[in-house]
Order: sequence, then structure tokens, then C-alpha cells
Amino acid sequence: MAASRLPALSLSLQFGRFKGVERHRAALPRHSVTRWIRHALDIDGEITVRIVDADEGQRLNREFRGKDYATNVLTFDYAQSPLVMADLVLCAPVVAREAKENRKTLADHYAHLLVHGTLHAQGWDHETSEADADEMEAYEIEILAGLGIRSPYGK
Repeated sequence: MAASRLPALSLSLQFGRFKGVERHRAALPRHSVTRWIRHALDIDGEITVRIVDADEGQRLNREFRGKDYATNVLTFDYAQSPLVMADLVLCAPVVAREAKENRKTLADHYAHLLVHGTLHAQGWDHETSEADADEMEAYEIEILAGLGIRSPYGK
């Protein structure tokens, strides 16, 4: 049986200017980010990943979701066909705090959030129903297991 081909990915990886950015750059080597996202894609994609500080993360969440706090990942999806086209914005201080609280490595938490955001970019939604949330969570666990990363949900 032939191995299935992973989707192609055109990736732009951007880092804002903030204190401690070097730690986040180290946790996000381009080859790892590419691998994590490609494993979550069903079709080819063009994705920008931007790592931001708390101020930018809060501003974007307030402007686009009406929620006045910095969240871990925001997905801006522009197209799902014929290519997945999206921006994934991750707030470095929130990601670092959550990784520490959950006793995960920074890289593993970023991997989870990039998989999560990539699924959102393809139409997955965990806020529509409990069944949808369970299905998305199970798929995230499966993808992460394939990447050698333990379940972020303690399952």
C-alpha cells in the first residue's frame, strides 16, 4: 500500500517584536511548523503564521471577535477550496503561560494550537455543539499522536 502524500504548504512564518521572542523562535523552527500544519491539512494550503505579543493579540481578538483579551490562537480563514488560505495568529505570552500551567513543552503546545487553528481554517468548529467539539478534539488527538505528541486533553 502506497503512503499517502501530505498536502503542499506555502508557509509564511512571522514573529512580532517583543521581549523573549528568541524563546518562541527556538520553539518554532520552520520545518517543525511546516510539518505540524501539513499533518492537519486535508488539501494544499497557503498559511501565514504570526507570533505576537499580548497587546497585538488582545487588539485582534477585540477587533475581530469582540472579546477584549488576548487568546492563544486566532484563525482568519479566507478560502477552503481549491486551497486552504488562512492566517493563524498566536499570542506568545498566552501560549507560554498555558504551556507552563499544563506542564507541556512550549513546542508541543504550539504544535497543538497550530493543528487546532489549521482545522478551524478548514471549517472545523468546536463552538457549534458538544458533538462537534468532541469530534474536533478526537481528530486533534489523532493528528498529534501521528506527530509523536501526547494528547493535550489528558486522554
